[in-house]
Amino acid sequence: MESFKVLVLCFLLFHSIPSIYTHETLVPGQLMKGDDETLVSPGATFEAGFLSFDDPNIQYFGIWYKGISPRTVVWIANRDSPIRNSSSGVFNVTDGGNLVILDGTGVAVWSSNTSVIAKKPVVQLLDNGNLVVMEESNPEKFLWQSFDLPGDTLLPGMKLRSSLVSGEHTALISWRDTQDPANGLYSYHIDTHGLPQVVITKGEMIVSRIGSWNGNILSGIPSRTLYKSFNFSFVLTDQEVSYGYELLNRSVVSRYMLIPTGIVNRFIFSDQTKGWQLYLAGPADQCDNYAICGANANCDVTNSPTCECLQGFIPKYQAKWNSQIWSDGCIRRVDLACGKSDGFLKFTGLKLPDTSTSWFDKSLNLEECENLCLKNCSCAAYANLDVRDGGSGCLLWFNNLVDMRTLSSGGQDFYIRVAASELDHKNGSKKKLARILVGCIIFMVIMIVLGVAILWKKKLKKAGKNQKIKWKNHTDNKEKDGIDIPIFDLSTIANATSNFSINYKLGEGGFGPVYKGILTNGKEIAVKRLSNNSGQGPKEFINEVELIANLQHRNLVKLLGCCIHGDERLLIYEFMTNRSLDYFIFDKTRRSLLHWTWRFQIICGIAKGLLYLHEDSRLRIIHRDLKTSNILLDENMNPKISDFGIARTFGEDEAEGKTKRIVGTHGYISPEYAARGFFSVKSDVFSFGVIVLEIVSGRKNSYFFHHNDLDLLGHAWRLWGEERPLELIDESAAGNITTPSEVVRCIHVGLLCVQERPDDRPDMSAVVLMLNGEKPLPRPKEPAFYPHQFGCSSGNCEPQSTNEMSMTLLDAR
Repeated sequence: MESFKVLVLCFLLFHSIPSIYTHETLVPGQLMKGDDETLVSPGATFEAGFLSFDDPNIQYFGIWYKGISPRTVVWIANRDSPIRNSSSGVFNVTDGGNLVILDGTGVAVWSSNTSVIAKKPVVQLLDNGNLVVMEESNPEKFLWQSFDLPGDTLLPGMKLRSSLVSGEHTALISWRDTQDPANGLYSYHIDTHGLPQVVITKGEMIVSRIGSWNGNILSGIPSRTLYKSFNFSFVLTDQEVSYGYELLNRSVVSRYMLIPTGIVNRFIFSDQTKGWQLYLAGPADQCDNYAICGANANCDVTNSPTCECLQGFIPKYQAKWNSQIWSDGCIRRVDLACGKSDGFLKFTGLKLPDTSTSWFDKSLNLEECENLCLKNCSCAAYANLDVRDGGSGCLLWFNNLVDMRTLSSGGQDFYIRVAASELDHKNGSKKKLARILVGCIIFMVIMIVLGVAILWKKKLKKAGKNQKIKWKNHTDNKEKDGIDIPIFDLSTIANATSNFSINYKLGEGGFGPVYKGILTNGKEIAVKRLSNNSGQGPKEFINEVELIANLQHRNLVKLLGCCIHGDERLLIYEFMTNRSLDYFIFDKTRRSLLHWTWRFQIICGIAKGLLYLHEDSRLRIIHRDLKTSNILLDENMNPKISDFGIARTFGEDEAEGKTKRIVGTHGYISPEYAARGFFSVKSDVFSFGVIVLEIVSGRKNSYFFHHNDLDLLGHAWRLWGEERPLELIDESAAGNITTPSEVVRCIHVGLLCVQERPDDRPDMSAVVLMLNGEKPLPRPKEPAFYPHQFGCSSGNCEPQSTNEMSMTLLDAR
């Protein structure tokens, strides 16, 4: 009897589990319905079928990698026409070879509109991710293929095409956001004006330019990014131009995609981690923003200021240029003579200028190209069209030269036309520079000989110190065993950062400079290097390692390892694709990319990370330097708290501390900490409140408003008191807000967090509940640092400090 019950139970369980039916091919009359039927490629690499995202009542038909979790979608057919309020979508192929998607009522929401009528059509998903329609009798000829209708992802073997006859083109189109595959704001395609080039556009406006093809690579890509795994192709005929890539190693799984923020990412699937690793991303820095320096200027992130006029050119408006307003660009210092007396200056290591107004000829050599340029008064520069085998072809630019930058490696020689006097000026400068260099070399040789013995002796003493790492507990001054984290060799990190090249520098904080690095396996990393001039030292270095190595939370940055070699102290972190929150929220252009859904996601993520630090980790941790630049954003705009160099830990019974060494950043420091040196978890709560109001408004706390508001906190408080809180919202995010009450709730929480008395501020557990609408919100009191505290009268409030750098070594008042 007992065995019979077991058999019945097994029967019921078996019949209660929904079955997934897979097809290898589809023919007319075979219907794929709902999410219980899929089409699988022959090698089970890709799978196609119906899928949903956040809302199960909204269906799409798409293609994704089979066996990779979470599901990675590479193509959506009906991205702008989903099936709504239905779980019975149908995918079918007609007798004529036309693919259709029907909703539950039988209405077609999408069709492939195949132009050729097929006889006995067959639908198949290939192992490269291409969904094709072919005739049963001729499987090599595709009547329709999904590769001709790209989404946001460029797969190996797929081509982007632009017609030189009709002007029509295919493009990668970004999703609206990470959960909405509808056409977004950005397009990645080939522009066919002049010499064809790959660009990223927002509407009709170019936002970034990858460049034209030089025979090896697109001219805006540093040559070091030519990886052995890829074979790039750029084919230009009289009819069309196409661009794509193939994998040389078929075992590598790679995809190239345009994300909703307008950034292109290349991912490699890692067999070790069973996840996607970011291989490269672009635009990489501000110099990749189209024409950031205006005409006839070069952008170099290693220089300060970033923009400089080309040799032979001067700023069009010097006053604006001095104020770093570069959009008007540069003009010639000496007008051209429009004849053979003009000459050319050679430039190398630069991204070639915008080719949309260029002219090219494959048959001319470089000398013929120069002569042709001299004969045309409008010709501004020339170069080889193809750099292979010593160079061939001719490329001419006319009038202004736009969108140049210094590349970290590679680049192509090109020649800019200048007046004869500019050539004389350059030759004279070279002779003078040569004399200076000879003197410097002699002096350096003498100094090296004198110092080498001392340095060698010093290095011998330090040799061997890196074999085992000991950490000192600064509370009991005792040595303890090293923390179990990977230890990197200095040579590994030096190679990954091109010997700490300034081209790889991401920024600089209180700890020191931060560099981007690429390990030999293609993994991108962020490297923090302790600076000798840093206000933080070995103690802060060890403090950060001890803290972050023991912390595991999705909203805290992940420490991958460290390196100690002689005087070198390095921290190696996961690389964040979208940099830091301040990179977006305080930039007039980029902050428009942060719609309200992402802003709310970031606010909630920071709150959860702080809650973990304050209450859920092994020790209670106070960050003490929470600010927008220390909030990093991953590829999905999830926030991660970083920079724990000056954090402090408390035991379970400890609640607050006191110090005479005030550390932190103006605008984010709580009043009790700034004035008396007292700090607690409520100090972090205050900083969090400032960040919330900055995210909502898109303004820095140090931005000074009219009336007697003094700063952002005062401005938000006044609007709240006048029952006009929604006026605080950043205009660039106001247009896509569907739940104003959610915004008001965030402003309310922000004001509660910046109240003057620590006891009045909520703890982070209450903040998380408030943000989710699970806890009532009390009435906020006047924020700290409100104008009356400084004795301000209306219109006479002066800021105490506009310095936004981290401050340290200040005595408490």
